[in-house]
Amino acid sequence: MTSDTTTAPTASGIAADVRAGRSTAVDAVTEALLRIRARDDDVAAFQVVRTDRALVEAAAVDARSDLDALPLAGVPIAIKDNVPVEGEPMRVGSTATSDAPQATDHPIVARIRAAGGVVVGLTRVPELCVFGATDSAFGITRNPWDLARTPGGSSGGSAAAVAAGMVPIAHGNDGMGSVRIPAACTGLVGIKPGLGTVPAELGFAGSGAAADWYGMSENGALATTAADAALLLSVMADDPSLAEIAPIEERLRVAVSFRPPVLGIPLDPAWAAAADMLASMLRRADHEVRQADPMPLTDPAGNAAAIAGLVRWFAGTAADADTLDSDLLEPRVRRHARIGRLVRRTPLMSERFRQTWIDRADAFLREFDILVTPALAQPPIDARRWFSGGWASTMLANARYAPFAAPWNVAGMPAIVIPMGIHPQAGTPVAAQVVARRGREALLLSVAAFVERERPWLRTAPGF
Repeated sequence: MTSDTTTAPTASGIAADVRAGRSTAVDAVTEALLRIRARDDDVAAFQVVRTDRALVEAAAVDARSDLDALPLAGVPIAIKDNVPVEGEPMRVGSTATSDAPQATDHPIVARIRAAGGVVVGLTRVPELCVFGATDSAFGITRNPWDLARTPGGSSGGSAAAVAAGMVPIAHGNDGMGSVRIPAACTGLVGIKPGLGTVPAELGFAGSGAAADWYGMSENGALATTAADAALLLSVMADDPSLAEIAPIEERLRVAVSFRPPVLGIPLDPAWAAAADMLASMLRRADHEVRQADPMPLTDPAGNAAAIAGLVRWFAGTAADADTLDSDLLEPRVRRHARIGRLVRRTPLMSERFRQTWIDRADAFLREFDILVTPALAQPPIDARRWFSGGWASTMLANARYAPFAAPWNVAGMPAIVIPMGIHPQAGTPVAAQVVARRGREALLLSVAAFVERERPWLRTAPGF
């Protein structure tokens, strides 16, 4: 099997065929299940494959009287295993969680099903979705571009399922980069919407104010095309206008920044080149492009962003762990949660730090329409049993390769990752991140569609 940028199935194409009667939902789901059966032994993307139930649900889609109006008619989709899917356990990568089936769907799952999508499976995550590589007691998920490397995390199972061509689109969510990091690792379009665009409602029951990692996590989309990312986001946001990608008609003021937000992190030249390539494409299209850093070294807002993000990451993990038997958690997750229990009682949790960074980011994105950065600082790290290693080694590996995403969770601003080529040594994809102010998800999708028209990418990994 080889990648084909023109004939590999897309969600938009599947839905159009089912609506027009050229195919059926049962056909589309059957084909996806066959691909999963043939490919997932190598990749280990799925925690649960819903073979029989998915086919029953596909037949129900085919029988719907409103089939010709369904935006996701018959589209097979993977859901990240940290939101409830009725009738399935929600394990969140942990043996400490219950294997009892969930009683109801998460709101975004309900919207996907109402739109005609069929959930074919739940995808793997690291325990409690804490870290940036997808491995847990349930197994090691691998990058279809290089099985020795991770597909990223925590939405690594979803990204691997799409990059291996098992499903055309997948749900993910993003609290410190967990949609964008896997998208960058696997050559996909990955969009994290801004605060409030899509219902979040993440975390375990009873987590209260700590849900969504204190407002940092958002549900987003992973896809092989800009159009498919827009389609899935529009359904999850209940906003059909997001599915209609418009050309970029305004002259954009573009900032490009190559400086990692964490001091001392080396930037791989190929990842810098990915951001530079996108900036050059926009410049050639007559947009105004300037190099500018959103976090100048002399600006205290950069420290505020780091403090606000880290303490919420720790404290959000603690809130989830508080609902579980700590003895059943991985040692590194227990340590992360212990730190969270300490910091959540300190002034470091003050909204003052977060607001300082939000004010700075707002000002920057009033001066510029978009910010372009590298999506990662280094190629994907190894796929291995990180969960059996120490907390410090995991933290260092995560920080060194994926520092660019988290500030925009703190700010609550939308961000997208766009494939920009292949790393000349690693052979895995490289990508750029684009950030905009709140409410401008449509602009980010337009930028992705512009790149796709000008510089098409392989939609699935070679060999899949």
